[in-house]
Amino acid sequence: MFILEWLEIAVSWILVTFHSLLSPIFGAASGAAWGLSIVGLVIVIRILLIPLFVKQIKAQRNLQLIQPQMKEIQKKYAGDRQKQSEEMMKLYRESGTNPLSSCLPILVQAPIFFALFRVLQGMAQDKAVGVLTPELVDQGREATIFGVPIYGTFMNADETPNPTATRVVTLVMIILMSLTTFITQRQLIVKNTAADNPIVRQQKLLLYVFPIMFAIGGINFPLGVLIYWLTTNLWSMGQQFWVIRNNPQPGTPAYDAKEKRDAAKRAKKDGGTSATTTTVVPEVVEPAPPARNQPKRQSRKKRKGT
Repeated sequence: MFILEWLEIAVSWILVTFHSLLSPIFGAASGAAWGLSIVGLVIVIRILLIPLFVKQIKAQRNLQLIQPQMKEIQKKYAGDRQKQSEEMMKLYRESGTNPLSSCLPILVQAPIFFALFRVLQGMAQDKAVGVLTPELVDQGREATIFGVPIYGTFMNADETPNPTATRVVTLVMIILMSLTTFITQRQLIVKNTAADNPIVRQQKLLLYVFPIMFAIGGINFPLGVLIYWLTTNLWSMGQQFWVIRNNPQPGTPAYDAKEKRDAAKRAKKDGGTSATTTTVVPEVVEPAPPARNQPKRQSRKKRKGT
C-alpha cells in the first residue's frame, strides 16, 4: 500500500509539473493541457525504463544463443515433461535468460498504470489524490477531449456530460490500445525471433493474451489511462522498430534483411568509389610508319652473270 501511495504522489507530481508548463499555452482547464501532460508522463517513464529495455534486448540475445542446448534438452527428455522443464529452468538460470523478457516493460508499467488510474478516479469522485489540489481537481474535471472528460470511462458514460461521445471515443481508444499492443508484440516475435526458437509458442500465446486483457479491462479505464497506454504502445513500436532494423538478433528475418541492406550499401559504395577514383583514359594508338621497300643488293657473281 505504501508503494502505491508513493507512486500516486510521483505520477501526480509529474502530471502537475507538465500541466503548469502547458497551462499558459492551452489553458488550465483545457483537455489539451491535461492530455499532453499524460503524454509527458509517458515520455518520463519510458526514459526511466531504457535500462530495462537494454536488459530485455540482452536477455533475448542470450535466449537466441542457448537454442542448441534447448533443443538438446527437448530431444533428451522428450518423454519426461517435468524433467524437461527442470532442465530448461536450470539452463535459464545459468545463462541469465528470462523467457518472458519481452513482457517486462508491460509488467513494470502496471503499477504506474494503476497509480494513474487512481489519480483520474479521484478526479471523477472530486477527490484530490497525490499532490493534486482541489483547484487542480476542478480544472481536471472541466477538461474534455472530443467532448469527453479525461476521467470518463465506457462503463460510466451516463455520468458524463455527453454519454454518446464518451462511449464512442473510449471504444475507439480501447480498440487502438489493443491493436497497438498486438502489433508491438507481433513485431518482436515475427521479425526478431528465429522460427525454430522453442519459446515462440509461449510468446505467441502472450501475443493474444495481453490485447484480450486490455480489451476486456479497457471498458473500465478512464480516457486519460487509455491515452497513456496508447502513447506508451506507440513509443514501444518506434523503439522496437529502430532496434530490429539496426541491431537485430542473428538468425532472424530482420537480421537477414539487415545483411542484405548492408551488402547493397557496400556494393553501392564500392561502385561509387571506383567510378570516381578510376578514370578510364582511351589509349591512342599511333599508326605505324609505312615500311620502305629498299632494293636488294645483288652479289658480284649475279652481277657478272648478267
